[in-house]
Amino acid sequence: MKVSGFLGGLVLLIALSLPVAAILGDLAIVLDHFWNNGRLQRTFGGFLWEKSTQYLLLSIPLFILLGEINLRAGLAGQMYKAVAKWLSWLPGGLMHSNIGSSAIFAATSGSSVATAATIGTVAYPEIARHRYNEPLFLGSVAAGGTLGILIPPSVTLIVYGVLTQTSVPELYLAGVIPGLMLAALFSVMILIVCLFRPDMGGERIRASWRERIVALKDLIPPAIIFVGVIGTIYAGLATPTEAASIGVVLSLVLAAWNGKLNGAMLLACFEGTVRTTSMIMLIIFAAMILNIVVGFFGAIQAASAFIGTLGLSPLQLMLLVVVFYLVIGMFMETFSMMLTTIGIVFPLVTSMGFDPVWFGIMVVLLMETALITPPIGVNLFVVQGIRKHGAPFRDVCVGAAPFVVAMLALVALLIWQPGLATWLPQHVYGR
Repeated sequence: MKVSGFLGGLVLLIALSLPVAAILGDLAIVLDHFWNNGRLQRTFGGFLWEKSTQYLLLSIPLFILLGEINLRAGLAGQMYKAVAKWLSWLPGGLMHSNIGSSAIFAATSGSSVATAATIGTVAYPEIARHRYNEPLFLGSVAAGGTLGILIPPSVTLIVYGVLTQTSVPELYLAGVIPGLMLAALFSVMILIVCLFRPDMGGERIRASWRERIVALKDLIPPAIIFVGVIGTIYAGLATPTEAASIGVVLSLVLAAWNGKLNGAMLLACFEGTVRTTSMIMLIIFAAMILNIVVGFFGAIQAASAFIGTLGLSPLQLMLLVVVFYLVIGMFMETFSMMLTTIGIVFPLVTSMGFDPVWFGIMVVLLMETALITPPIGVNLFVVQGIRKHGAPFRDVCVGAAPFVVAMLALVALLIWQPGLATWLPQHVYGR
């Protein structure tokens, strides 16, 4: 009764489109009040204080600030042109540059929305200039943006690590190979479409080898940030939080080098950071409170017992989890999806023997799929917002469809070969 009441209340409140933090926090308080006389509420203050002082949580606003600075520092335009000189000769032209630039920018921002917005703003004028098929071109921008939460540094992987007590450096390492594979699969999908429909591929941009070599200098700034952040973590010189602060300093230096550093720019960066951080932290703490209540009522044990009665094998359970996330991803934003489900799903999959690091990559990959799945695909709305007023939203959804297929292909590969995610952490940390 308590478990069904919890699930029913959660579904009802989500359907009403209320703020997710309010849903999670209020649901926890209501459940505790009616079924436990409010006894757990006396512990909420101390619990939240203890959790809010975790050193690792400080990395979240720092990585968000890093992305905000990179967004406004003018690095994306130069980087996009440089990548275009190397990739636009392929069938599909600049759509490969959308993917490549997104992968590089993702390695400096950690945010899918920031990646899609930045690359989309730079790339959109090229559609008419080089006669690209607009839906497919926009789909490549939306899909490329999803790389922001898989390729390290990733705020989403930090949140997963905090919620499940999983090593963030190991999660970062685990995301490297799948992230690069996903970028490659996106480009393969563009190649396939444009080989069958050359008219969708636009005009290819030719560049000499000399132009390509000269353009490499514009890839140095994101490389500096990536090495400064990820390199210091794996060299043992910095924790993820310290590495995030190093990235912020490097981004400020590069912004000043580009002549973009000023009071107005910093104010916009700080404002965006506070807004995003506040939203994420409220959801995280509300989810933590709800997880306490759910655990006290035995929802996790009840769910485990129910799964046990079904007699599912580990593979069948994982396929059920994949379908579950794909369905709810159509209606929920990524952070909300993780924070409302991970408390129940994580114990189930780990009890079946699945590696928590591997599962973290699977969850993030499924959330990436949700970012470009209608009707609540956040990246679809971000890309739609870049277009001229009145353009149909359906175009972006149609253009993103081939890339959803690529993501599902990677999901299948990770289930078939878990080592794609676990090999690097095992090799570096001897797990």
